[in-house]
Amino acid sequence: MLSATIDKEIVSTFEQESFPGQIHVIDTPEALPDTIGYLSRQRVLGFDTETKPCFTKGCRTLVSLLQLSTPTDCFLIRLNKTDMTEEIKSLLENPEILKVGLSIHDDYISLRRRMEFQAEGFVELQRLCPAYGIKESGLRKIYAIIFGKAISKAQQLSNWEAPTLSPAQQRYAALDAWACLKIYEYLMSLPVPSPTQFALL
Repeated sequence: MLSATIDKEIVSTFEQESFPGQIHVIDTPEALPDTIGYLSRQRVLGFDTETKPCFTKGCRTLVSLLQLSTPTDCFLIRLNKTDMTEEIKSLLENPEILKVGLSIHDDYISLRRRMEFQAEGFVELQRLCPAYGIKESGLRKIYAIIFGKAISKAQQLSNWEAPTLSPAQQRYAALDAWACLKIYEYLMSLPVPSPTQFALL
């Protein structure tokens, strides 16, 4: 049985998780058709976004990075360089491809500032996890409860619109999206406790 909660002090003692797959940085519109074509053949994807931090009160910035992960590959789409395209919109609107993330509503609102779209096929872990008795709402604590490993937040406030993403930024971004997928796959391997509690965005 999974624990309902976990203390951050305990999480800090855990071994650090790392993304085990291949990272693909997509920073030109020309690379998007092949990328989205590959992703569109998947059944489930891990999903996350990153935004350049803004330390001025009231400022709003656009999403800088869209992360979409399979079990073996994570694609980091640099929206500040490619912008939102019809290919990306089509993927995000496809109800047959599940996009699994956490705090998806915030990502959705931010992405719509780049292009209007209707989110379809999104799975919100904050709605899914309570059906399995997990009361934590943050990715790091949920992951720690299930897998007994820690996820670093060191790169969270780094510059996601830097000319080149550093290896540390790439690993951080890939891990967040992949971790969402891994959590989902694990939960789906368990007996379904209460189907009525599952929810899509």
